[in-house]
Amino acid sequence: MTDRIDYSAFARREPDGSAALELAMDGITCAACINDIEKGVASVPGLVSARLNYTLRRLTLRWSDAAFEPASAIARLERLGYKAYPFTRSREEEIEAGQMRWLLRCLGVAAFATMNIMLLSVSVWSGNVTDIDPETRDLFHWISALIAIPAVAYAGQPFFLGAWRSIRARAMTMDVPIALGVSLAIGLSLYETLHSQSHAYFDSAAMLLTFLLAGRVLDQMMRRRTRAVAGNLLALRGEIARKVEADGSVVEVPILAIRPGDLVLVRPGDRVPVDGIVTEGASQIDASLVTGETLPHDVSVDGEVHAGTLNVGGALTLRARQAAENSLVAEVNRLMDEALVSRSLYVRIADRAARLYSPVVHCTALLTAIGWMLAGAGPHMAIVTAIAVLIITCPCALGLAVPAVQVVASGALFRSGVLLTAGDGIERIAACDTVVFDKTGTLTTPEARVVNAASVGPDLMALAARLAQSSSHPLARAGVMRA
Repeated sequence: MTDRIDYSAFARREPDGSAALELAMDGITCAACINDIEKGVASVPGLVSARLNYTLRRLTLRWSDAAFEPASAIARLERLGYKAYPFTRSREEEIEAGQMRWLLRCLGVAAFATMNIMLLSVSVWSGNVTDIDPETRDLFHWISALIAIPAVAYAGQPFFLGAWRSIRARAMTMDVPIALGVSLAIGLSLYETLHSQSHAYFDSAAMLLTFLLAGRVLDQMMRRRTRAVAGNLLALRGEIARKVEADGSVVEVPILAIRPGDLVLVRPGDRVPVDGIVTEGASQIDASLVTGETLPHDVSVDGEVHAGTLNVGGALTLRARQAAENSLVAEVNRLMDEALVSRSLYVRIADRAARLYSPVVHCTALLTAIGWMLAGAGPHMAIVTAIAVLIITCPCALGLAVPAVQVVASGALFRSGVLLTAGDGIERIAACDTVVFDKTGTLTTPEARVVNAASVGPDLMALAARLAQSSSHPLARAGVMRA
């Protein structure tokens, strides 16, 4: 008996009464998968919308009908060739790390095979114009085949599996021309070797896989780095909260265990774990994460504080207003995710071009073969030329370039303290010629620093630094850093 997953338990309720479920997706290979997945599940009865975040490999399902079963959408995804899991950060990281290890193994095999095949190919190329005998040339070709065939079969798995999923789903992604071109190059090379021809193309097939896998690994690394930067936003609130029990004792618990109404202790130098109202204590709060204002503001009893803000003064006891997953910092993170999900004009153009790419390339290769045969060339030369059309094209460049630029630019803006909440934000920023700041605090740094150390004296600064070493207060840390 297989375990049944209650997907509804992982759903969250939206303010408008609808429900949303985030799914970690496995099996996504290129940008063309976005359209296949979204359109594939759009016809599930009761589903309002399905949006795939290609950067995070995360699918968001929304529905308003209480009788809707998310399992029906999961089953539809499985029929399309994709696996989906209820999103948890540990599961996402596990899938991501496993996929990166797999890609690196494939790249290593392809690169090792390419280097060895190229050594044999260089000998054949130079020998064809000098004095190599047919027996030696055929031997080198057969050795190349013994290296290339198993290497391509293993290293080409990311493209072969993606192409198979696309064909099963009656779709056409860019993995299809890659798999077809590599397979035809290997098949043609075997034919040439069997017939003792002067040229074989095992090196071309292995080299093509090496470059494509290198591009996919770099793309994966770039996206992981960007996701890690975005994930720092949620990390600011920490993973542990100090819950005050009914008897007054303090217990450290995961922040996800905090429920509305619980009392939480926030010590000086700690990040506030959840949104809440101060019930005891007075302090200063650095709310630059929320407001952009780096100057700490005073907070006391009945004051409101938000998750992710920094307590720079005294100890506070606050009553949680809502669970951690519904805090303001979590909402900001969701806005960033939705900004990545929503497509700008250029991304939409690239998506349409990616969907047209595969059929256009296949038709072009077929017309090339027919044209060469009509021009008097034999079937062999026509097939060789058609395969060249498939090989020389750059299959993933168009579909990945524009989304990759958007992800890299969003990550760079985030590292600079700018959060994008709209998919076309980058394009709108490019059109700006005037920038107006609404407060001076936006232009200052959030870290305190000593500006009058020269007037204090080195001995006194050193003594103050020794006293401040045991404190986590931001001003104390500023003194330690200056000394």
